[in-house]
Amino acid sequence: MLRSLLFATGVLSVGMTLCAQSPVKRPIRPADIYRLPSVSDPQVSPDGKWVSYTVSTIDSLKDSRNADVWMVSWDGGQDIQLTSGPEGESRARWSPDGKWLSFLSSRVGGGAEVKGSQVWLMDRRGGEGKRLTEIKGGVADYAWSPDSKKLLLTLTDPDADDSSKIKTTKPYVIDRYQYKEDVEGYRYKKAHTHLYLFDVGSRKLDTLTRGNYDEGSAVWSPDGSAIAFVSNRTADPDQNENSDIYIIESHPGATMRRLTDWKGSDNGPRWSPDGKWIAYTRSVSDENYHMYDEPVLCVVAAAGGAPRLLSRELDRPVMSPRWTKDGAAIYALVADDREQYVASFSVADGKVSKVVGGHRAFTFLDRAGDDWLAMMSEPQTPSEVYVVEGSTPRRLTHHTDSFLAPLALATVEGFQSKSSDGTMVSGILYRPVGVTTRLPLILYIHGGPVSQDAFDFDLTRQMLAAGGFAVAAVNYRGSNGRGVAYSKIISADWGNKEVIDLHGAVDYLVKQGIADSAHLGVGGWSYGGILTDYLIASDNRFKAASSGAGTGFTLSLYGVDQYVNQYMNEIGAPWKAIDRYLKISYPLLKADRIKTPTLFMSGEKDFNVPTAGSEQMYQALRTLGVPTQLIIYPNSFHGITAPSYQRDRLERWLAWYKKYLL
Repeated sequence: MLRSLLFATGVLSVGMTLCAQSPVKRPIRPADIYRLPSVSDPQVSPDGKWVSYTVSTIDSLKDSRNADVWMVSWDGGQDIQLTSGPEGESRARWSPDGKWLSFLSSRVGGGAEVKGSQVWLMDRRGGEGKRLTEIKGGVADYAWSPDSKKLLLTLTDPDADDSSKIKTTKPYVIDRYQYKEDVEGYRYKKAHTHLYLFDVGSRKLDTLTRGNYDEGSAVWSPDGSAIAFVSNRTADPDQNENSDIYIIESHPGATMRRLTDWKGSDNGPRWSPDGKWIAYTRSVSDENYHMYDEPVLCVVAAAGGAPRLLSRELDRPVMSPRWTKDGAAIYALVADDREQYVASFSVADGKVSKVVGGHRAFTFLDRAGDDWLAMMSEPQTPSEVYVVEGSTPRRLTHHTDSFLAPLALATVEGFQSKSSDGTMVSGILYRPVGVTTRLPLILYIHGGPVSQDAFDFDLTRQMLAAGGFAVAAVNYRGSNGRGVAYSKIISADWGNKEVIDLHGAVDYLVKQGIADSAHLGVGGWSYGGILTDYLIASDNRFKAASSGAGTGFTLSLYGVDQYVNQYMNEIGAPWKAIDRYLKISYPLLKADRIKTPTLFMSGEKDFNVPTAGSEQMYQALRTLGVPTQLIIYPNSFHGITAPSYQRDRLERWLAWYKKYLL
């Protein structure tokens, strides 16, 4: 109750800092992950005086994360924790009239027993949170109407069968084209995700959309009369990546109309302040599958018509578009060669201006009056909440300060290397602080492949560098941030140009006297693990390797993982393109060439890159007498989320590299 009272009065302030002599800083170690909070989802209050956000911390006893809602004053002077439930809270949102701060939580109490996350309300005048919804199966997402009288709910059809009452699970009856998805599992359920209107006063729930399709990314128009959303309404959504933007009036029984018709993907609609235009992003490609692509900023009249592509000539991924207050420009995030900066696009002519950039990465952006609310990370600072005033970021939150205080982090610098075919490739180098001599090198490769290593806080590479290694991050061809052509050049030719680029980066670091050529290591997760397999099968220069969630025999994963669309559209059907599959499956087929001691890792329930990929490579090396080990994380998916497993993985990486490289 005290927290609620202080919330209402605004008298709770940041705790005092005790002055003491600074202790000697130490290298980061795996156990430090338990001290690192994760800050996310900032939202400015209607009066502009407060910003709510979420802080996730690790509960070591439960071996899981728990999220709580906080708020900080606009000047950064007061920082208040608002919730502390053991079930966790997320998606905090201010009601437009400023009376409520709502959030999602699966906490018990407040009415009838219901499963899943529900919407809870916290009165800004004081009092405890009260549960507002009692939706069977829970609420996936929600948004306040502009008049604060309704909520737009995104709900997934509840499971018809209550598994808690069934002794033996029924057989999975599957008829979907893409029948597997990581975390979701086997896709046998006939459930869909639809939009609903919930009256806050009467608690009446009305259906807005229905049918054998899914809807998402729903946003209210400024006057509350209409809702824009995204849906794939092709004959079989599993066989393509289409998505279009639709508009529907905000009352039951309304008829929707399709606003965009690009055969590729249209996503993230955002209404202009006057409600006449919608900004969104769309894919460059209109093909059924577009792995090697980037989002392009577009605007289209809400009444319909041809869109205007504002960022097509920029040839860089543009994300999170947000209108300026006057509607004359759109701010967005742009990924560009190891940076992710804030840019402004003129609606009239598409002229782009960099607002704030540098060796940092902005990952969230939203308008806050005349200023901008952002999440930003730098090489020495994990992600925190910032206000961008003009072109200057001002930090609001400081949750990671105590994590950083005792640590001597690795130095971080950019570099460029030239591959053997003349391609210029960008990378980032991590070295233990104060060390400038030649070191054993770990080439730690990012996944994707269409992503990029940026000048942000990289916990994994910091941890490896603390073990006494130079660590390299390389944006090989296939990465984004360098244009579509740079990404797409590896299509159906995996393990070729990426390998050339990665070897080129290692050659450069050896030549510069940074890396010890006799003590080279390599590793990565997902596509980084796949590339690790390619590298150790193509050259014996690496004396230690760690391949996480990878595969060396792509052919064997057709119909086993979640990428059937990619296989069919990029490589072809195995019965028609067997030579292509065999070409990109060379790590297993040429395993007798591998001499590198290799640690293989995987999540037991990974449907993204299934465990079979790691198992096959482990079995081959074990059969050939090459030092190897296989680590399976029980009940884990493609991303390892249990904190104890995350720590274990870091410790095993360090032990393996130290054994063979030091």
